[in-house]
Amino acid sequence: MPSKQPEYRRYLVPIDTSSTQQLFCDCLVIGAGIAGLRAAIEAAETNNVMLVTKAALADSNTWNAQGGIASVLGEEDSIEEHVADTLQTGCGLCDEDTVRRVVSNGPELVRQLLDWGADFDMINGRIDITREGGHSKARIAHAHGDSTGRGIAEALVRKVREKHNINIIERFFAIELITSKDKQCLGIIGYRAGSGFQIVWAANTILATGGAGRLYRETTNPAVATADGLGMAYRAGAVLRDMEFMQFHPTTLYVAGASRALITETLRGEGAYLLDNKGRRFMPEYHEAAELAPRDIVSRAILDRMLSTKSTHVYLDVRHFDKNHFAKRFPLISELCESFDIDVSVDLIPVRPSAHYMIGGVKTDFEARTNIANLYACGEVASTGLHGANRLGSNSLLEGLVFGRIAGRQAAQNRRDGANGMAYHHMKYQIPVSDRSHLDTDDVRNSLRALMWRNVGITRKGRHLEEAEDIIRFWQRYVMDKVFDCSRGWECQNMLTVASLMTRAARIRTESRGVHYRQDYPKRNDAKFAHHFEQSDTE
Repeated sequence: MPSKQPEYRRYLVPIDTSSTQQLFCDCLVIGAGIAGLRAAIEAAETNNVMLVTKAALADSNTWNAQGGIASVLGEEDSIEEHVADTLQTGCGLCDEDTVRRVVSNGPELVRQLLDWGADFDMINGRIDITREGGHSKARIAHAHGDSTGRGIAEALVRKVREKHNINIIERFFAIELITSKDKQCLGIIGYRAGSGFQIVWAANTILATGGAGRLYRETTNPAVATADGLGMAYRAGAVLRDMEFMQFHPTTLYVAGASRALITETLRGEGAYLLDNKGRRFMPEYHEAAELAPRDIVSRAILDRMLSTKSTHVYLDVRHFDKNHFAKRFPLISELCESFDIDVSVDLIPVRPSAHYMIGGVKTDFEARTNIANLYACGEVASTGLHGANRLGSNSLLEGLVFGRIAGRQAAQNRRDGANGMAYHHMKYQIPVSDRSHLDTDDVRNSLRALMWRNVGITRKGRHLEEAEDIIRFWQRYVMDKVFDCSRGWECQNMLTVASLMTRAARIRTESRGVHYRQDYPKRNDAKFAHHFEQSDTE
């Protein structure tokens, strides 16, 4: 079944190398989360590196990550147990070799972060560790209580800035991957604030652009997470895999009119309860692990309880926590609650699920290579085989760290082996002027996010997915044929492209597995669906 987008064209913008500023580097890294930063550091051991990021260095999912990073750091834990927990949560779709590699490399790289100045929470001279849902042992390391991502990112940014051969360019919107006729990645065309369009030619390119949470009305993701890397990779001919698997975080602060703020599941790991609007604890009715069940189960349980009680949210109960300890242990959440006049020693915290993490992405092999020569992918934009159909909590920062190093090392090795040369490529790509009506892209974005939340959300049905495909296809007819000159337009085009791929994959997978739950097919079907779905523009 073809997956090619309506009004498909290779590039979103015209390209004319004769009139566009050119930049050159050995290795180009797109994205400044944990994966991109770690990749840049590794590649810079032998390469001239350019790191471009859509906004500021602090605008990433990594920077906003509260929960922690999972790794075997305790004496009572083991690599085998972490591997087993990851495989169990992944519902049959994890690649065991990848899981074992990531988990085995974790302790070394986490301790390396500590050596680089990551301000992990410590106890008796060792990294303090806690337990989260889906983990059989305590293995989650935190920094500043509930600001782990920021603590890690700050350490990596300092390390990046120490490298004289890493050129950081902030507020650079990467629009398209440029490829040759024989499907080699040559670099990108992008737009830089204050400078206009620029082409970056690179011997190797590492895609680390993060996820797609902003495709949903309810999300924990920052404004930059609009699936740009997935969209540009698809147009370049990369294989995208498992696009139906979007993970929803069970607990984000629900205050009408306010943006959704994540409430880390470490609260539940340390004894918080989930209550419905009648004050009843309900998770034991859904799973034997209660509040420590995997995220997909907790999210669906909350949604079910919201529907059955006709409520917009449920509650987290931390009233039995010591208030002073809570403020020290979870300073970000404590401050957030206080800003909405929620006294955690007296009041319940209103929460509901939100889109959180894109499990699917650009398919890579064991060495972070995509099917496009000289193009690597790591972090949330990639599908490495680690997460399967459901990501184990706090494994995402670990994956970014491990595969960031792998991608950077492979790109550097590819350059050293002389597999690529950098040269000026003459190129002219024109786009005809559209004679169709214009739609307001902000209206389309808002409507798309509402549609995805309603029809391609925590629970799904075939007819709703078909409806979503029809509506998205209509919007594409009037948006994908246009040439935009601003990030809002390019983001809208990427969002429509990726939403279409996600909806199609969700419709085809007529079973329930991990984070993908079909109300019309509520059972897992290993006989038919114990495999991945792949999509590319070459189908």
